[in-house]
Amino acid sequence: MPTRAPLDGTAADGSAPHAAGLAEIEHLLAGRGVAVLSGAGLSTESGIPDYRGATGSLRRHTPMTYQEFVASEEGRRRYWARSHAGWQAIARAEPNAGHRAVEALRRSGHVSAVITQNVDGLHRAAGTVDAVELHGGLDRVICLECRRISSRAELDRRLHALNGAFRDTGARVNPDGDVELPAALVETFRIAPCEACGAVLKPDVVFFGESVPKPRVQQCYDLVDAARALLVLGSSLTVMSGLRFVRHAARAGKPVAIVNQGATRGDEFAAARVALPLGAALTSLAERLGGEASTP
Repeated sequence: MPTRAPLDGTAADGSAPHAAGLAEIEHLLAGRGVAVLSGAGLSTESGIPDYRGATGSLRRHTPMTYQEFVASEEGRRRYWARSHAGWQAIARAEPNAGHRAVEALRRSGHVSAVITQNVDGLHRAAGTVDAVELHGGLDRVICLECRRISSRAELDRRLHALNGAFRDTGARVNPDGDVELPAALVETFRIAPCEACGAVLKPDVVFFGESVPKPRVQQCYDLVDAARALLVLGSSLTVMSGLRFVRHAARAGKPVAIVNQGATRGDEFAAARVALPLGAALTSLAERLGGEASTP
């Protein structure tokens, strides 16, 4: 049996320990049947920045909106140029200790379901193949006309063929997979249409300003209803798409726990609230509850 990591809950900056909060979360998980709602903070240890943390990407740029994408060729060219430049960094990202610990807790029955707001596919890569990707996945592309789904890797090859050696991965990649590029590079970028019908291709993700499909939302409500409690990991819950599940759980009298390194809009509903690095905290919890996180 592996040596258990310490559960002292000491914050990364050396501030007051969070042992009591972690103990509450351990007790919550020990009862099994806990649904997880994860956000961008869970993927930062994989090299993908979050939106709203201390170094979050929303401090530097505004993500593409659905309205801007569908309204103009210029908007789509800007999106695909920046996304093509950043895609390889997203494709190379690997699950971190936090993703692996969540999967260990799912295998051991302590976690009953995983809902993620992330579009990076890292829960799936860690083995949680039934994680509900609330906002879709960057590794898929959808045609806005015929609705054909194709792989992002296939589109990446087509874009590379159209744009030669174009690639600029020197800039910091954002959570939605794009990077900032000079206007001159964007203006000359050629985008690829749907191979089936020639219409507009869009990443199979929910853009800002776009609604999550209702059946997917209902699936998440059902998972929360079936769970005994809800554990939020690495999300500020700033947008309603995630916060609504916290409110739903609280209204139903289900305990809510939050592990996030900043304040969240759901803090008022939390029975336990811990501000710790997710990889170490979740690994400690998984080990103490008898689940072993697989090594990378």
